[in-house]
Amino acid sequence: METARLPPALPGLRIGLYGGSFNPAHAGHLHVSRMALKRLRLDRVWWLVTPGNPLKDRNDLVPLAERMAAAMRVARDPRIAVTGFEETIGARFTIETLRWLRRHYPSVQFVWIMGADSLASFHRWERFQEIASLMPIAVIDRPGYTLSGPNAPGARTLARWRIDETDAPLLAGLPPPAWVFLHGPRSSLSSTALRNRV
Repeated sequence: METARLPPALPGLRIGLYGGSFNPAHAGHLHVSRMALKRLRLDRVWWLVTPGNPLKDRNDLVPLAERMAAAMRVARDPRIAVTGFEETIGARFTIETLRWLRRHYPSVQFVWIMGADSLASFHRWERFQEIASLMPIAVIDRPGYTLSGPNAPGARTLARWRIDETDAPLLAGLPPPAWVFLHGPRSSLSSTALRNRV
């Protein structure tokens, strides 16, 4: 399977980047992506299937090609593309991926998408403040994180750059740092729970 190929990215496109292990991909990932497409008025969402998360145990990680194949089966929307190019460029951390994309696609309006559970640990990410300085961030509410996510250390550090939810359609065009917390229907699905069920 070709993991290195990136989807087309014409100048001016508004593209959401949704990174993760997708171990496995599930309907919750699709829900988050469609919510981001609608609320942020994005043209596309790319699922960046990572070789491995430095903050998670890799012992139960299914091989990248298998996770990508499963993600492609779940991503039943022509506006969503699946790529594993991070392995090819040798990116271990999100910051490396975003620097690479900014360098190679300077005219694309990227938005980083994460769940509120990731916001809760965002301060532990490698160079999280630089991530916020590279592109706007959209945080999608998750069960159990409606209050704790926005009150986590990373969110507090970036609090002054949070925009009102009603301005979410403007986010892709704003100079970073800028971020929004999107409330709405929440998916309780998680990859960890699905693996444990199996």
